[in-house]
Amino acid sequence: MAPITGRRGSPGESQFTRVLTMVLLTVFLVYSLLPVFYLIVSSTKDNTDLFSSFGLWFASFSLPENLRDTFAHDGGVFWNWLWNTAYYSVCSAVGAAFISTIAGYAFAKYRFPGRIPVFAVILGSIMVPQTALVIPTYLLLSKIGLIDTPLAVILPSLVSPFGVYLMRVYAEQSVPDDLLNAARVDGAGELRIFWSVALRVLMPGFVTVLLLSFVATWNNYFLPLVVLSTPELYPLSVGLVSWNSLATAGGGAQPLFPLVITGALVSVIPIIVSFLFLQRYWQGGLTFGSLKD
Repeated sequence: MAPITGRRGSPGESQFTRVLTMVLLTVFLVYSLLPVFYLIVSSTKDNTDLFSSFGLWFASFSLPENLRDTFAHDGGVFWNWLWNTAYYSVCSAVGAAFISTIAGYAFAKYRFPGRIPVFAVILGSIMVPQTALVIPTYLLLSKIGLIDTPLAVILPSLVSPFGVYLMRVYAEQSVPDDLLNAARVDGAGELRIFWSVALRVLMPGFVTVLLLSFVATWNNYFLPLVVLSTPELYPLSVGLVSWNSLATAGGGAQPLFPLVITGALVSVIPIIVSFLFLQRYWQGGLTFGSLKD
């Protein structure tokens, strides 16, 4: 019986597919970069040109003045917001990545009573919107007196169900049981095995969870809005919205719109730098666990 072979597409069909793919990718690229381009262009305009000139092209170049005014406005409170955002994000990201790594490793490499039901609850919690938990979180934090403190933002951000799921899958595939058994034969305890053996292998996954948690906390708005009331404790997301509300409420009497846009531009720079700096640790590492000898 002759083998059945698939019909190969004609050169014209292949060329059409390539062109269509390039067009779609170009459209998605423009769609993704257009807001960033608008942010860069708008941050170079003064308050007048911001509303009178074409939004997607340059007019007056007022970026130095906008940066100076942004950092100096209201007694330099923008510096506080920038520091608060970095502090909340770094603490939350490191803590969430560490907790997720330990939990994922435990679920992947240990057998204990209730392991499957507990992991099912964690997996199901991924489906719960984070905004739905803000009010219960506020009530819980108010009971222990942590409202309007940095811990009110950091503690809820340490919980990352998706990070636990990701690290469990990664630990199952990338940490061989033979490697752990060899360490046990050499007399190493479980904590020593985790710190000296498993954590080194899990580092690409650790960095991935850290980066995802960092971005999530950096961009978090609703939780800080609810649990913080002191402007000096605001992150950038809440602080810039407060400036925008002042500018809108005043009918434009306060020229704060260039400051809001310039502050938004400054706020995305650390995220871009973080991706560029950390990508060499996780870009190729996450595929390592799916490779089998």
